[in-house]
Amino acid sequence: MIVQQIGEYLLKNAPERKIADLRIGLIYTGVLLDDGKAGVAYTFSENFSEGHSFFTGSRPVKGRSTHEVLRYIGSSNLVEASVGIATVNALINQEKEETQGGDVLDVLELKETDRVGMVGAFVPMISHLKARVRELLIFELHDRSGEGILSAEKAFRELPRCDVALITSTSLINGTMDLLIEAAVQGCRDVVLLGPSTPLLPEIFKPLGVTMLSGLIVTDPPGILQTISEGGGMRFFRNHIKKVNVRLQV
Repeated sequence: MIVQQIGEYLLKNAPERKIADLRIGLIYTGVLLDDGKAGVAYTFSENFSEGHSFFTGSRPVKGRSTHEVLRYIGSSNLVEASVGIATVNALINQEKEETQGGDVLDVLELKETDRVGMVGAFVPMISHLKARVRELLIFELHDRSGEGILSAEKAFRELPRCDVALITSTSLINGTMDLLIEAAVQGCRDVVLLGPSTPLLPEIFKPLGVTMLSGLIVTDPPGILQTISEGGGMRFFRNHIKKVNVRLQV
């Protein structure tokens, strides 16, 4: 599994740090390391129910080694899996020579004849994509109505027939990433992983056929933690992050 590859890679190659703070918000989870760096990942809060403990791992998380917390990657407990991916992103999502700032649609080459498959409804992108391509198919886990919106399971059948695949990196958390990439690389010219949960790890994703990683770097860790604690989403991240893209040559 991809999440296992990520965990093994970081245990071997990333410096061991301590967790300085953890925030599990209604929309995102944030991890702060003892070196001041932070990372985020999506929280599957729709699975919350009254009276349950959602993070069942060892407590307190604060003060624990990143090597220990990385073992939550791929957990069947989706909150634990989010903590694992947020820790990954705190460790490796930093400014590098290959990172390019800006929105993914500013750097992704699209054609008027393209059929684009979007796994996860990135609402701010929808109208822009529809204006630039022949057809946009949106595969959404939650029930939504609208033109071009299909159930998530149809992505495995339709992605091989698309020219470009835009895949939410929350699929690393809910365990669907492997099959989605496998489907997309059968026919897509570009396979893009995007969203705040995206680990900027070309070493893992390039061999799988992914052509671009589009994520973020936290530039204001205190601000992002406060925003997460207050239930804020991407709309409120603006002053605390930098959007970045990494083109993978395959």
